[in-house]
Amino acid sequence: MKRISVLFIIGICCVFSVFAKKKPVIAEPYAWRNTQPLGNRYRVPMDTLQLNFYQTDQPSSYSTAYGYTGNLGGPGFSKIFFDRPQMPQFIFKAPFHPWITTPENFDFYNTRIPMTLLSYLTGGSKVKKQDDLKAVFSGNVNARLGFGANIQYLYSRGSYDHQATNELSWQLSSNYIGEKYQLQVMFNTYNFVCQENGGLADDNYILHPTEMDGGTGIDSQSIPINLSDAYNRVRGQNYYATQRYNVGFYKTETKDTTTIETFVPVTSFIHTIEYNRNFRRFVNLSADENQKFFKNTYFNKNGSNDTTSYWSLKNTLGISLLEGFNKYAKMGLAAYMTYEIRQFKLMPDTVPSAFAFAPETPVLGEPVTFIRRSSSRYYTENLLWIGAEVSKRQGKILTYTVNGKLGLTGPEVGSFDVNGEIQTRFPIFKDTVQLRAYGFFKNLEPAFYYKHYVSNHFIWNNNFNKIRNFRVGGEFAIERWGTRLNVGVENVQNYVYFDENCMPRQESSIMQVFSAKLNQSFKVGILNLDIEAVYQKSSRPSIIPLPDLSAYGNLYLSFPIAKVLNTQIGVDCRYHTEYYAEGYQPATLSFYNQREFKIGNYPMMNVYANMKLKMVRFYVLYSNFNQGMFGGNNYFSMLHYPINPATLQFGVSVDFAN
Repeated sequence: MKRISVLFIIGICCVFSVFAKKKPVIAEPYAWRNTQPLGNRYRVPMDTLQLNFYQTDQPSSYSTAYGYTGNLGGPGFSKIFFDRPQMPQFIFKAPFHPWITTPENFDFYNTRIPMTLLSYLTGGSKVKKQDDLKAVFSGNVNARLGFGANIQYLYSRGSYDHQATNELSWQLSSNYIGEKYQLQVMFNTYNFVCQENGGLADDNYILHPTEMDGGTGIDSQSIPINLSDAYNRVRGQNYYATQRYNVGFYKTETKDTTTIETFVPVTSFIHTIEYNRNFRRFVNLSADENQKFFKNTYFNKNGSNDTTSYWSLKNTLGISLLEGFNKYAKMGLAAYMTYEIRQFKLMPDTVPSAFAFAPETPVLGEPVTFIRRSSSRYYTENLLWIGAEVSKRQGKILTYTVNGKLGLTGPEVGSFDVNGEIQTRFPIFKDTVQLRAYGFFKNLEPAFYYKHYVSNHFIWNNNFNKIRNFRVGGEFAIERWGTRLNVGVENVQNYVYFDENCMPRQESSIMQVFSAKLNQSFKVGILNLDIEAVYQKSSRPSIIPLPDLSAYGNLYLSFPIAKVLNTQIGVDCRYHTEYYAEGYQPATLSFYNQREFKIGNYPMMNVYANMKLKMVRFYVLYSNFNQGMFGGNNYFSMLHYPINPATLQFGVSVDFAN
């Protein structure tokens, strides 16, 4: 039924794009995103580029170094510290960050001619097949009013037993961009289901395959695993709308005897509303595995059925004095106030509501004592923030943005979040040098679930202090040389992490992370080489484990065939040095520190052919083709979780622009 629904929605998009033809004034389509919470628009590239299209469904491409459970759509995290987003209140959706649409990463479109972008990506054998179906529709009623719809259905069986992912997400959007009134709306829903196998029971099946099973090796789906009847489900809804009304004046200009009146906005009155709702369930139906895999079981020895949910409603009111309405208005000024109410439901349904966890976090291996509490399941928080923004977004020589907010009520009282950046450019030796400085200073309350959580296998009740982060950095770039260098350092105090027992802990000392990232491109005729290298150093590797060096290289030929078929043929490689990479705990959807096994020092290589013919893009990819050859067999992404063996993959994308 789910697949039929997906195909039906995609069919409607295609049919609408065909019959929605009209003859407006043709203009170049463009896409934009919104800053939060004031909804300032900024341009982003449209998803129609041919180069590196083959990376669309490669989880490793989400960061220079990426750790995940091995299957497409599975939980993962960036091994590059500066690439990690701020932890959301509902921490269980963080492992699915690359697949979750938010108001920050959602693309609005202005397409005077209706557009439907349809993609299908697949790979693997019948029993290990992965499929990813995507559709994007956008169409304008007129120059100001537009509508959009997106849908993605991902189903991957996985190369290892009991590792399938089944993920559906869809969005509806609308935007009205007038001279005085502007409105942008987005409705987002997602439902992710991941089978959990707990990792391999014996890593030697990967490290020394010929020594196992009588020396003949073994198929990846026959390798013993730790869990065979467990899964995680994460559902979410996100409803977002931002609107503003501009007050200003009309400016009269005369061009070639034609008088034109142009509206010049001076002040904007802004309102943004956002509603989030999330639900998470962890199920394990095997009594034997339930007791063998987990150190503690508090409620039900025969199985687990843990649930928790969260919702929040945010309203932001702001006023902005706009930049550039006259020659003296060199910058924009804005002030805003945000009120948020959020509620958490902690206790699983199998536990009587009259009981809650003990006042202190229980000791692993010891029974937990419960106390009676009248409102044990629900926690409600009310927060009030005030904020301000100073910005200069117009101009080619100097632009900057500084945004800060202060918490006045609730658990965030006394919290603050200040961030900013400044950019400039200047000519040198017939080239243009771009310089950017950035930084932030945060003093914020840890996410709620770091402090309170109750489940069949994990219970904690922590009194954590606010987390302090201070980061400064700079970036140097010369586009003509293909050079970009980014160097930064961050101090963090009261850092929260999961220890070797998969329990949240807070480190009160000040720790430091240094990072330097270099992007360099070379081109000689049709031969191209793109390099990305990240060096990072943690002052406390036992608390913040990071690979010292992570690198990505892409060597390819780029040329046209018969002047119409743009072709890219090449090989790429991802690599990072060995380190004690985080392990994964499916019962809490968290990544924990471990000192059992080092991950890394394996070059993960792909060979591919990537092509574009007019409005059609397609690729052929053989991933991890060097398995068992050079680099050995240590192709683990995390502790007990290897990446997929060598796999043949295909992809096609068609732009149905009328």
